[in-house]
Amino acid sequence: MSVQVWCLSFRQPYAGLVLDGVKTVESRWRPVLAPLENRTLAVHIAWRDWEREEWRAVLSGPLGMNQAQIRGLLESGERFGRGVVAGLVDVGGTWLCPASLQGEELQHLERSAVLIGLQEKHLTHLSNPRWLKEPLSARGGRDLWTVEIPAELLP
Repeated sequence: MSVQVWCLSFRQPYAGLVLDGVKTVESRWRPVLAPLENRTLAVHIAWRDWEREEWRAVLSGPLGMNQAQIRGLLESGERFGRGVVAGLVDVGGTWLCPASLQGEELQHLERSAVLIGLQEKHLTHLSNPRWLKEPLSARGGRDLWTVEIPAELLP
């Protein structure tokens, strides 16, 4: 038996940060996750890394993590390697971050997204992250696709 779920590819370190519960807001230029509100999403770990390093500044700055904590988080996120479906997360509401948003509210969202510069992006709440019992090898895709997860891998 298996379960079919929608899947989205995340680059590292964001895939691990989502599954370890550090990243609770996903940002995209299009409202990709809006149709999945109140549903479960499979998290695929892409082969490639996120190109920029602003996540490191958010972890060490506003989130107050030291280098050892950051290294531990990065190692945790790599436990299943790359090119795999690694876990599940519940999808909440999606909204457009206003261009005018500033101050405390913007800083809170940047901490939740582990990203700087969210204005005019579509933001989606993520909750209840859980790692699969083992990774499921899968080819990534653009946007959303479906994946069959064997029941014995479910957390």
